[in-house]
Amino acid sequence: MSQFTMPTRVFSGKEAFDEAVPYIASLGRRPLIVTGKHVGASQTMEYICERLEDSGLSPVIFDGITGEPTDVMIDDGVRAFRDNKSDFVIGVGGGSPLDSAKAISAMSVLEGSIADYNGRELNGEFPKIVAVATTAGTGSEVTKYSVITSVKDGIKMLLKGSVLPDIAVADPLFTMDCPKNVTAATGMDAFTHAVEAYTSIHAFPLSDVYALDAAEKIYKYLPQAYADGNDEEAREQMSLAALEAGFTINNSTVTIVHGMSRPIGALFHVPHGISNAMLITECLSYAAEGAVERFAVLGKALGAAGDDSTDEEAKDAFIECIRKLCRSVDIPTLREYGIDKDEFIAAIDKMAHDAIASGSPGNTIRDVSEEDIKRIYHRVIEA
Repeated sequence: MSQFTMPTRVFSGKEAFDEAVPYIASLGRRPLIVTGKHVGASQTMEYICERLEDSGLSPVIFDGITGEPTDVMIDDGVRAFRDNKSDFVIGVGGGSPLDSAKAISAMSVLEGSIADYNGRELNGEFPKIVAVATTAGTGSEVTKYSVITSVKDGIKMLLKGSVLPDIAVADPLFTMDCPKNVTAATGMDAFTHAVEAYTSIHAFPLSDVYALDAAEKIYKYLPQAYADGNDEEAREQMSLAALEAGFTINNSTVTIVHGMSRPIGALFHVPHGISNAMLITECLSYAAEGAVERFAVLGKALGAAGDDSTDEEAKDAFIECIRKLCRSVDIPTLREYGIDKDEFIAAIDKMAHDAIASGSPGNTIRDVSEEDIKRIYHRVIEA
């Protein structure tokens, strides 16, 4: 692979949003701002709307993304876009509003409901998309992917296509009031992105550069941001790392962890980043046997192994890094989270089927079967 894609413009660092406003204003006049209730009522939103209005725009807020997005929420957002005669979309928030903004843009043009496009690409000439991140983790601001739950089928649909944002903004000042639990969830999501992208069968040299740098930053700065949300350096470095990790998955994709995580989120309503973190050690321990040398590079990059370590030693050291990082941000086990063991086991067959059907496990550097996934689910619920 030689092609590396990203949004037309990416603004990062303190006060990045102010720099982006003139470019945002060139996209239209009546943006629909897609967000959730909390961010919709925040000072950050007041600031964003004031800057847009000062530039002659007339933004309308749709704050109907309550939790992880569903097809029902997307249908509501499309109605809001049409009713307000909006001409482009601005997603503001974490991964849920950003994913929703992409889906709403696409479905404002396409026929039917977003659920009709499971397994298909969202392609067409869609309204422009601006993605403004208020968390450091999902990377949705720089990817062509959108994850939406089908309420009827009880599955998380991984959608992609012509929904890569035109403008992405990662301003760490917008992440300063992010709660600890969200800091942990989104940070672990970004770490998973970086590691999966580096160990994907689609990895290539340019994506590797971003993946390794993101993994190093997150390993160092996520515990600091979690311990002290007012640590500006940690917040800034995490914001940058999330961008880098987003770049990598947009080009070399996610693998087994995400494939197995989505069914847990759909059926047991665990936040995406937390379900990733619950699975990451077992999943990557499995994957590592297919590419010891790649995981060894990660172990050395994170400083857990020296240059004189064997690949096997460095690989094992990296797996221990994962455990250490999860402990540092208080990631619970499935049962500590409150998931009933018997209910989880009863759902394993469906979850394994849905995981394979998503396509993500097929990107893993080691072959993954449905039976392999079932065994990993059993190990995780027994932890």
